Amino acid sequence: MGGTGGASRTAVMVCQGRAVAHGRLAPDRFDDPTAMAFLLPVERGIVDEVRAGVAPAGWGPRLTFEMVRACGEVMAPRTVAIDEAVRQALPTIGDLATAAGPGTDAADAEHAPDADGGGSGGGAVPAAAAQVVILGAGLDGRAWRMAELAATPVFEVDHPASQRDKRDRAGELAPVGSSPRFVPVDFSRDDLAAALAAAGHRRSVPTIWIWEGVVPYLTRGEVARTLRIVGDRSAAGSRLIVHYHTPAPSAPLGRWAARLLSALSRQSNPMTREPNRSVWTPAAMRRAVGVRGFAVARDDSLLTLAKDLATPVQHRRSLRNGRILVADRVPAPQ
Repeated sequence: MGGTGGASRTAVMVCQGRAVAHGRLAPDRFDDPTAMAFLLPVERGIVDEVRAGVAPAGWGPRLTFEMVRACGEVMAPRTVAIDEAVRQALPTIGDLATAAGPGTDAADAEHAPDADGGGSGGGAVPAAAAQVVILGAGLDGRAWRMAELAATPVFEVDHPASQRDKRDRAGELAPVGSSPRFVPVDFSRDDLAAALAAAGHRRSVPTIWIWEGVVPYLTRGEVARTLRIVGDRSAAGSRLIVHYHTPAPSAPLGRWAARLLSALSRQSNPMTREPNRSVWTPAAMRRAVGVRGFAVARDDSLLTLAKDLATPVQHRRSLRNGRILVADRVPAPQ
């Protein structure tokens, strides 16, 4: 998991994929000027090569070139689908958040940050603002690039070491609104609910939850536990956006082949080193979010989304197996 500068190697490759796609794939709907800014100089060279379309000589460098190019083809539809789900929810959620009124939730009062900027984010969450929580944020750039979030508190949840690295990478990059609230959580041992409350997240205010690039690396039990916390901290009108993978009979063979190529070429492939712990059918994921009070609004494969964007679909298996689910919190019966 450790990569250059302390970041997750997978997070770096995902960021490289977004940098490759920026301005090239679906430019009318995909835009991420922050991706290159979050990369270290040593991580940008391969991005420049892919963007220029000049494949390097040698088997090993060519393998890395193709991995990053493929990642760009996956990241364009994945990012667009999530961004648009956020944009569609903000107006409605903003109205509901205003109705929630001022004050701190009683259940969270003991964890609320100090008025002088204590806790992870500093200061109370504005009463009339919706909230965005990014679970496993990695090198996500939404708080720095989505103008729609200028008045919306953004909570980034990730491992403490990953967050320290991200702060260093961000440097002088200015967020669109107030700085995101970094919520340091070691998912293997820390209490996510308590950490969110301590950072100022309010249960009475609708939340947009973004869970991207994480679910495949969690067990079903870990997914269920996280969904329980999400459900418990979601006011009516909240939206949950989940990226997950579906079962693929050829996946084990594909991972074995990728590991073999990586070993033969002496090039590290971070995707082969990540533990693939859970896959879900659309019906199973619908049930998993449904028991936590969320109704599915849409659930599309990345292949369908890529075709809609007219972006490359050369890596059809990866695109077909990845899905983006969007679900909205159902009001509790009166």
